[in-house]
Amino acid sequence: MTYDAASQNYTLPIEHAQALVNENSPAYVAGGFQLIMSLFKDEPKVLEVFKTGKGIAWSDHDKDLCSGAERFFRPAYTANLVSSWIPALNNGRVEQGLKQGGLIVADIGCGHGLSTILMAKAYPNCKFYGFDNHPASIDYARNKAREEGLSEDRIKFEVASSTNFPLTEKGDAYDLIAFFDCLHDMEDSQGASVHALSALKKPDGVVMIVEPFANDKLEDNLNPIGRIYYAASTTLCVRASLRPKMDLH
Repeated sequence: MTYDAASQNYTLPIEHAQALVNENSPAYVAGGFQLIMSLFKDEPKVLEVFKTGKGIAWSDHDKDLCSGAERFFRPAYTANLVSSWIPALNNGRVEQGLKQGGLIVADIGCGHGLSTILMAKAYPNCKFYGFDNHPASIDYARNKAREEGLSEDRIKFEVASSTNFPLTEKGDAYDLIAFFDCLHDMEDSQGASVHALSALKKPDGVVMIVEPFANDKLEDNLNPIGRIYYAASTTLCVRASLRPKMDLH
């Protein structure tokens, strides 16, 4: 906030408003504060697993974690997923196929279904499946898809793990399989990658992986963003990867 003594008025500068108030801004970060707040609520759980070496599943965290994660990632996904990330795949051939229609897409670790719904709305002639091992998130995603006017013949959400999500009802493999900011959290990321390859339509299927950027050398990450990422990784991502392997059917 800024204060003008002459008028005795407080003002939120427009550039600050883009980060703190405008939920449609690519710079909006308030969701990140909700995410961090959930970790403070989980302090006793975090302290305990640091002592035991065990993990914490996303489903065992405070409910603000999933809601905060959706709000945190929404600006970047809305600004980039359809406009730049998908067009960059395979020299534009994936985007071309999605626009033509008929492709089948799986979104693994979809959470609240944000990324799945964005793609389904952008490419109405393709079929999208969202998979996550958190039942409450899948329920949320189903309700959100209905609110957006998307029927189950266009988008379907199911509870499944990253290492055993099924093929389609007809036994079809997927033209595109996506992991958005989740592969590094998984208790068996290698197994998830192997299963994705097995579920991919050959020879032209594509796996899309979106992950937070970090430099290879520790000293190159010693900046405000790096500190936030290391803290989040220590209390959330690494703890999730250390949880017992889940086998959902």
